[in-house]
Amino acid sequence: MHFQSVTFDLDGTLLDTIADLAEACRRMLEEIGEPPRSQAEVHSFVGKGMAVLVERCLTRERAPTAERLHQAIESFKTHYAAVNGQFTQIYPGVLEGLQAWRESGLKMGVVTNKPGMFTEALLERMGMADYFDVIVSGDTTANKKPHPEPILHACRLFGVRPDRNLHIGDSENDIHAAHAAGCPAFAVPYGYNEGRPVDSADCDALVSDLLAAYRQALTFKTSHDK
Repeated sequence: MHFQSVTFDLDGTLLDTIADLAEACRRMLEEIGEPPRSQAEVHSFVGKGMAVLVERCLTRERAPTAERLHQAIESFKTHYAAVNGQFTQIYPGVLEGLQAWRESGLKMGVVTNKPGMFTEALLERMGMADYFDVIVSGDTTANKKPHPEPILHACRLFGVRPDRNLHIGDSENDIHAAHAAGCPAFAVPYGYNEGRPVDSADCDALVSDLLAAYRQALTFKTSHDK
């Protein structure tokens, strides 16, 4: 195989966390006296991290003040900590795919925009933490995806060149971050992508699930390999 390591996005790729996020947003908005948002709205707000999710929940005619946003973020943290993993579902093919990747001997990591205080707790609750050698959360580095820094940080921890790391995600943020880091990017079609279908033209392969991603990776060639 061309690859020596693989990194996975979390929300929308490994785990369907929308029900948890929507419930935390509902409780947060109720607590601070703001009108509710539907689960479909929350679905479209996910992708660029917790602070952006909360800001999008609050933004209607105008963006919230910095003070109001801070209040809402602190409220969201409390409520999300209470429900984190409660309604989360593992996507079909994920456990089979992770097992195939692990048996291949590749180094494995998670690169997510979710804050670290929630990432590791969620992986533990879902029984998935032991699959990963490296976890890079939204506050591990100074920048979040679509900036390449989180993926480059994972590659440094692996001791692997970026072009030998495959990143798998569900959104343009993942694809742009991977390509900017010099990594090939596979995408799954079932995630969030801020409410838009992921475009197969943007990624190196559009795969139905993580097991299909593993099979695709077995025959993947870069221009250097051909």
